[in-house]
Amino acid sequence: MSTTTPDTHKATPAKGRRSGRRGGGVMGSTGLYIATGVATLLFLVPFYILLRNALSTDPQITGEHWEFFPTHLQWGNVKELFDDPQVDFARSMWNSLVVAVSMTAGILLVCSLAGYALARIPYKHANKIFYVVLGTLMVPTSVTFVPSFVLVSSLGWVDTYRGLIIPGLFSGFTCFLFRQYFLGFPKELEEAARVDGLGYWGAYWRVVVPNSLNFFAAIATITFISAWNAFLWPLVIGQDPGAWTVQVVLSSYMTNQTVVFHTIFMATAISILPLVFVFLFLQRWLVQGIAQTGIKG
Repeated sequence: MSTTTPDTHKATPAKGRRSGRRGGGVMGSTGLYIATGVATLLFLVPFYILLRNALSTDPQITGEHWEFFPTHLQWGNVKELFDDPQVDFARSMWNSLVVAVSMTAGILLVCSLAGYALARIPYKHANKIFYVVLGTLMVPTSVTFVPSFVLVSSLGWVDTYRGLIIPGLFSGFTCFLFRQYFLGFPKELEEAARVDGLGYWGAYWRVVVPNSLNFFAAIATITFISAWNAFLWPLVIGQDPGAWTVQVVLSSYMTNQTVVFHTIFMATAISILPLVFVFLFLQRWLVQGIAQTGIKG
């Protein structure tokens, strides 16, 4: 009896500790689910307000009594938006799509080549060039607007896709991200490519790019969203209404004399659809790609 009693006393607290851990785990999981649910609801509130107001009339939007959702949905707001004789909304959507897609493709090509060169090509001034690239991040964008506009205007690119796209084809931050990523890319794959007779370009195009599609997709998502949401530069360059992007058109619905609320909300709801599609399609690569840059939080 004397030999078994201590063991029994030792086993009982251990069982209690295990039960306590299981209980804490359940409570922790429940709290996590509740917090996630609340955060999801808070995240969806702006989308609910946007959709609700887009399908309402102005009195329903600005009235004293708030309806959760209008009884009669105003689908005619869509037709009114696209039939507006003063603003060609469909044209602005097309302009934004052309600019966003072109800038995304151009930035991926230019910045990935620059980042690969800084990470892989042995050159004694590579670090100095990299520091200069980082230095461009410290220059406010507003400082470069006037000289950039003078240059674009002298080239005759005002109200053209070239003026909207080409000045933004290099991003110092994107170049930095690509360099960080390529520094961590396995050199063995590139060495095997050079054994097969490939140079830097061949190794980049045939080995590095096909094995970095996740990272390219993540950068493409961020770049597309940024280009689609750009406002100030398209406002300066797109002086003719035919060259306006969707963000410039949205601002045109707010004037000193009047604000057409239902048109603004409907235009905003339609304008974010491409962003939603792009994000849903590429979201699984977004976090993974950024995590591969080598940046430590």
